Amino acid sequence: MEQIVISNIKIDVVKKDIKNLHLAVYPPTGRVRIAAPLKTKNETIRLFAVSKLGWIKKHQRTFEGQVRESAREFASGESHYFNGKRYLLKITEHNASTRVELHHKRIELFIKRNSTSKQRAKALKDWFREQLKSQIPNLIEKWESRMGVQLNDWGVKQMKTKWGTCNIEAKRIWLNLELVKKPGRCLEYIIVHEMVHLLERHHNDYFVAHMDRFLPQWKTTKKELNSLPVSHSDWDY
Repeated sequence: MEQIVISNIKIDVVKKDIKNLHLAVYPPTGRVRIAAPLKTKNETIRLFAVSKLGWIKKHQRTFEGQVRESAREFASGESHYFNGKRYLLKITEHNASTRVELHHKRIELFIKRNSTSKQRAKALKDWFREQLKSQIPNLIEKWESRMGVQLNDWGVKQMKTKWGTCNIEAKRIWLNLELVKKPGRCLEYIIVHEMVHLLERHHNDYFVAHMDRFLPQWKTTKKELNSLPVSHSDWDY
């Protein structure tokens, strides 16, 4: 992947087997990407980017203004989100093994005495990962049946600029750990989105038609997901 800089804005450039230039600005950081036909000259791409500067800056301002979670210290009384709901964190120090319990309005973290903020963050993050992984298989099975496709593998990892990715050749998808904080319909939308790439590689009219058929409300869910508070960078310790 190449990269150009226009008016101090870094733009990723990917050349692929497509007919037209495509420009996108991705949440939550405002990352800019241009997909171009294989034989497109670099100067043509540069001129295209310059002509779209106003549009790019407008969308980046939108993401910059998006609500962000405050820095977390992982102390009792702090707010944390799980499956789209707000919970208060309760830290309970004990001498046994670390565990997390989910209650009606709180997440209780049992951890050894004198634990650091970083240790608490890791314990909670491990629990979030476990919870998200438990939700994914049933959704994949559901949509494999409906779409008539088959995934070979899937995984969860922290991603700064994408909610999910799909390796079409390997038939493998990756999902952003941050989805565990969002409503379940957002997780399902991202899973469907990535699995649709097994039917259509590009974000073109065919892709949109598949999304409309499988998940008619996907545009509303996409808008909701991209408007929700994004994680503070301290999460990525």
